[in-house]
Amino acid sequence: MDRHTQDTTAAETAVQSRQIALTGNRLDARDLFVATREIIIAHGEETYRLRLTSQNKLILTK
Repeated sequence: MDRHTQDTTAAETAVQSRQIALTGNRLDARDLFVATREIIIAHGEETYRLRLTSQNKLILTK
């Protein structure tokens, strides 16, 4: 396994096993985008992408 693959695998493992604090019904978007600029949200049978733009805006697409 090359160095890039090892780094990618380690990053994916870290992202998959992290926990995000929720206060009431609120969470901080900075906690979502620690290791990436895009997350995938599963909602029922649908999948959505939540992206953080270069201007620090959020875009949700189906």
